[in-house]
Parts: sequence; C-alpha cells; structure tokens
Amino acid sequence: MKVIVVGPGAFGIKHLDAIKNIDGVDVVALVGRDYEKTKAVAAEYSIDQIFTDLDEALKIEADAVILCTPTQQHAAQSIQCMKAGKHVQVEIPLADTWEDSLAVVKAQEETGLTCMVGHTRRFNPSHQLVNKRIQNGELNIQQMDVQTYFFRRKNINAKGEARSWTDHLLWHHAAHTVDLFAYQAGSKVVKANAIQGPIHPELGIALDMSIQLQAENGAICTLSLSFNNDGPLGTFFRYICDNGTYLARYDDLFDGKDEQIDVSNVAVSMNGIELQDREFFAAIREGREPNSSVGKVLDCYRVLHELEQQLNS
Repeated sequence: MKVIVVGPGAFGIKHLDAIKNIDGVDVVALVGRDYEKTKAVAAEYSIDQIFTDLDEALKIEADAVILCTPTQQHAAQSIQCMKAGKHVQVEIPLADTWEDSLAVVKAQEETGLTCMVGHTRRFNPSHQLVNKRIQNGELNIQQMDVQTYFFRRKNINAKGEARSWTDHLLWHHAAHTVDLFAYQAGSKVVKANAIQGPIHPELGIALDMSIQLQAENGAICTLSLSFNNDGPLGTFFRYICDNGTYLARYDDLFDGKDEQIDVSNVAVSMNGIELQDREFFAAIREGREPNSSVGKVLDCYRVLHELEQQLNS
C-alpha cells in the first residue's frame, strides 16, 4: 500500500515512526510547506518524493493519505484527498466547525472511500482494556474525570517548535475526551456544559476551560483543560466504574490504588498511533468501516458545536 504523509511536524513524525513497524505499507511521498524541513525529514525516513503542494502530490500513484496539518485545513484537505480518489486518515480534529464536519461526511458517502479520524484514545492499549471489560459485561462507567494539561502560552507544537497556526482546547483537545466518553459509555452525550477563562490577548483563545457531559445512560464526565499548566503535562483519565477504578495515562493503565495493570497483551503494539494506523490500513484492505471512521466520530463534533455556541453566547 502506497501512502502520502502530509505534514512533517511532530505528529507527522509519529506516523512515520509507526508506519516503519507495519508490513506492506510504504510512504512514497512527504508533503510540507517548508521545503528544506520536509526534505530533511524525508531523507531521515528514506522517502524519495517531496512536495510543497498537496495538489501535485495527489497526482502521483498512491492509495491513501495521512493528514497531519493545521486544524483549520483538515476538512478541506480531507475532501480534496477523497475527490482525488485517495483514502484518508486525518489527524484529530476532523474540523473546527459543525458545517465542515458534515461536509466531510458527505464527501465520504459520495466517494465510498475510507475516511478515518485520528481519535487515538480509542486505540491506546489502556483504553482498549477498559473497553474490552465493558464489552464483556464486567463493568460500567459511572463517571470519567479527565485532566488535559499543557503549558502553551505561545504557538508551539508537541516538540516545542513554533507553529504558524493556533491550537484550540475545545475543537482539538476536548474532542479526544468527548468522543472517548461516549465510546466507552456506549451511550450518546445528551447534556453538555462549558465555561472558559479569559481570552489570551495574543492567541485569541481561552487557555483554561471546564466541560461537563452526561450520557443518555446517566454516566457523567468532568473535563478540565489548560494551556497554563506548568507540569505535569498530558492527559490523565480516571474511570470510576461500578466495579473498580482505573487511571489511564496514554498507553499505560493503573488501578485505583495506582498499581500498574499489564496491557502488553491487549494489542500487537503498545503504541496508540501505530495501532491507529494499523486499523486504517486494515480497513482499506478489508473494505470495511474503520473504528473512528468519520461517521462513527461525527457526534463528537455535534457536541463541540453545541459547547461552542454556549461559550460564544
């Protein structure tokens, strides 16, 4: 399978590292705005073709595209790739408006191609183990308590490099938890409330936010987000269940007494991004809808849209 990766930044590199571990998949081109930076990354990963224009890259022989570009470009580029006949995996979030989210779904339905969104939490071994126990009837979620904390008072990425665009707590970082909560609860979000702190004078976004969710089955979720937190950094999930408490920290899982649970046998890898990519390629090969397809994660963006309306009012 021939794949084009778009975006040689922090997450593009995570996907390049993941694909090295997946048999039968070759990255045939790398696309980036900065030619020299793109060329350097391409050389490190032995990628022969380099582009600074997505239109030109889509003309080459390839089966699929992985988009690791600024949030504001995700929807339009996803549609562009599908119209060019390519399957697409777009990094989270799918879009930053409800209208654009629906437009991507429409394009997927019209083309019949695979369109998957990088909702990585569905694939982390820690969250997979909790999901399997839920599916086996061993437990049910009563409450999820989630903290998403970074220190980003400037436009920087996960590697600490300068960004040309502004990240967003609601449309990007909250999307992980809104989707995961509904997925793990097995129930649609029917109530959602949000408040936010002051708007940063330079970035134009709130650096602190608090969100409450309730699922149709009664489960609740409390999410705290901040770009003002000077460590520890990351997202930490507490599952409070009817049969135990679990703490998920990316690919690792702990019980309520903070004793680590072995998740090494949950999947073929301990890397959530690699598992996400494996699902994308397997779904294409098998002609099936992938976990975290655009259709399966769409309701998350309805909730984000409703929360944005609250915040703007």
